[in-house]
Amino acid sequence: MVMGHTIPLHSFWHPFTLFCLILLSTNPSHSIDIHPQDKISLLRFRLWIQDPNQSLSNWVGSNCTSWTGITCDNNTGRVVSINLTSLNLSGQIHPSFCDLSYLNKVGLSHNNFTCPLPVCFGNLLNLRVIDLSHNQFHGGIPDSFMRLRHLTELALNGNPDLGGSLPFWIGNFSANLERLHLGFSSFSGGIPESLLYLKSLKYLDLGNNLLSGVLVDFHQPLVFLNLASNQFTGTLPCFAASVQSLSVLNLANNSIVGGLPACIASFQALTHLNLSGNHLMYRIYPRLVFSEKLLVLDLSNNDLSGPIPSKIAETTEKLGLVLLDLSHNQFSGEIPLKITELKSLQALFLSHNLLSGEIPARIGNLTYLQVIDLSHNSLSGTIPFSIVGCFQLFALILNNNNLSGVIQPEFDALNILRILDIRNNRFSGAIPLTLAGCQSLEVVDFSSNDLSGSLNDAITKWTKLRYLSLAQNKFSGPLPSWLFTFEAIEMMDFSQNKFSGFIPDINFKGSLMFNTRNITVKESLVAAKRVELRVSVAVSDSNQLSFTYDLSSMVGIDLSNNLLHGEIPRGLFGLTGLEYMNLSCNFLDGQLPGLQKMQSLKALDLSHNSLSGHIPGNISSLQDLSILNLSYNCFSGYVPQKQGYGRFPGAFAGNPDLCLESSSGVCDDGRIPSVQGSSFGEDRMDGPISVGIFFISAFISFDIGVVVLFCSARARSYILQTKV
Repeated sequence: MVMGHTIPLHSFWHPFTLFCLILLSTNPSHSIDIHPQDKISLLRFRLWIQDPNQSLSNWVGSNCTSWTGITCDNNTGRVVSINLTSLNLSGQIHPSFCDLSYLNKVGLSHNNFTCPLPVCFGNLLNLRVIDLSHNQFHGGIPDSFMRLRHLTELALNGNPDLGGSLPFWIGNFSANLERLHLGFSSFSGGIPESLLYLKSLKYLDLGNNLLSGVLVDFHQPLVFLNLASNQFTGTLPCFAASVQSLSVLNLANNSIVGGLPACIASFQALTHLNLSGNHLMYRIYPRLVFSEKLLVLDLSNNDLSGPIPSKIAETTEKLGLVLLDLSHNQFSGEIPLKITELKSLQALFLSHNLLSGEIPARIGNLTYLQVIDLSHNSLSGTIPFSIVGCFQLFALILNNNNLSGVIQPEFDALNILRILDIRNNRFSGAIPLTLAGCQSLEVVDFSSNDLSGSLNDAITKWTKLRYLSLAQNKFSGPLPSWLFTFEAIEMMDFSQNKFSGFIPDINFKGSLMFNTRNITVKESLVAAKRVELRVSVAVSDSNQLSFTYDLSSMVGIDLSNNLLHGEIPRGLFGLTGLEYMNLSCNFLDGQLPGLQKMQSLKALDLSHNSLSGHIPGNISSLQDLSILNLSYNCFSGYVPQKQGYGRFPGAFAGNPDLCLESSSGVCDDGRIPSVQGSSFGEDRMDGPISVGIFFISAFISFDIGVVVLFCSARARSYILQTKV
């Protein structure tokens, strides 16, 4: 390929001709002098904006090709395009900007401009593309924009304070308008009728606004339609004019009612369908089968009932569903065997339904599967052995069912598994030593089962562990010395078992979260409470999935309701990042060290032990502490009001030798109320045990706009990002 022309291989080359062509192909492009009038306009524009990264510092001289983001006409030097995307610019737009009368494209997206949309943009009659998305523009869309007769794309999405009613003329000012992106703003009212008939319109994004009214049909062949997260009502239209063209349909999080019409499966090009978060009901028509082109089907958070159709979508060796989310409905019956024929499936969410029966034995056929969530159903039987065939599995979520059996030693084949949640089932037996092979585990919840045995060294191989709960089982034996050595651990819950012996007295500096108090560092660690999983398998040439899991637990340790004895290691009371500690209902003795170093502490329960001695000094500095229970121990001595304990009434009940200073400044006759102090389980904040491990929320983002696939659940949320 030379100078843009294809040269046949068999052509005869004259040496001089070849030499000339080589010279032409290696010569740098000639400089273009920017038109003096346009140069003045741009320099005035730059004076009004802040440019902290000095991105526009090369706006000097007259050579247009050296000016960041500026494109000039080769012959006249007039500025025809401005692209200043993602340069961290802020401020306001100088009116001289609108003197660039030859502009056909303006791109200022992903900056921080804070002003109304410039009315004078209506004077730029040659504009074909305006992209002002993801800024802080406010107000409404100026009526002057209706003069832009040649506009093909208008992108104003991601300006939260941009709103008001959509202009009545929005659908008839330009017969060339193909893309209109107004999502993630504050537009209200209904959709202007003119938009329903704009023949040139192909991509429409009005998602995440305050729009309302009855959902009506569009009368042009759309390719992309996003009306998610508004307040639309009515039933689901058939969008007949878009049967051959529509690729993405997102109507999530509205108030759409009625059933799922059979016509919705007739779209020939549909790849993404999201109807989640509405009020759809009734059964899914058994003959409603989507084409193999459909990649994402999200019907979660509705009132759909009846059995899951035995066949919900066609599939081929190379095409088929990648994500199927039917969670938070009222589906009943068994999981259809046909689901195991969706060979392309990467994420399967069937949680919070009324499903029964066993997990399909052929689940291992889904070799691309990366997330399985079957939680909160009535599934029985055991985990099929074939699941080891899902060797790309990142997350296995089976909690709150009636599953039983043992944890198979062969599950170590799932060596990239990061989340394993089987809580609230009837699993028994020990944790297999072979699970040491699951070295990628970050979240493990085995709580509320019938598991037994002692803690083995397999757990030490889970070096990335962040959340571990073995609560409410039958584990026994001593707590191992490696208990607090996990560097990334945030929550450890071994409560309500039969662990005995001493709490290991070791160096407690292992966990970063346990030992981090500095506010700046703490804020930077908010993101650390998220398990982010990026899927390596591409959906198609331009699509990729990613999943993000948010942990919703406090940073804490719970060893309550066991058979532990001896003194509490002093190192535990030096953990500046610990938010929650519960050692209640054991046989611990000795004195209580000072609590002043535990500056992050929100809840502490040491009740029902044999702790003795004086109550430690002033805790007034622990401003986050809201739950304290030291009741039913053997504390003695005098506790003055000024030490900060006065805000925890009942925290010292059942300590007959302890004297609390009353409001009158006396010892109140040395009597302590014998009312039992509230247990931690009763007063416990929304935290790691009472609420689930994590929440998952899903979204799909496109460079032509943002489509939100919201698939949230109380005990899980996932994020699906698809770039188109």
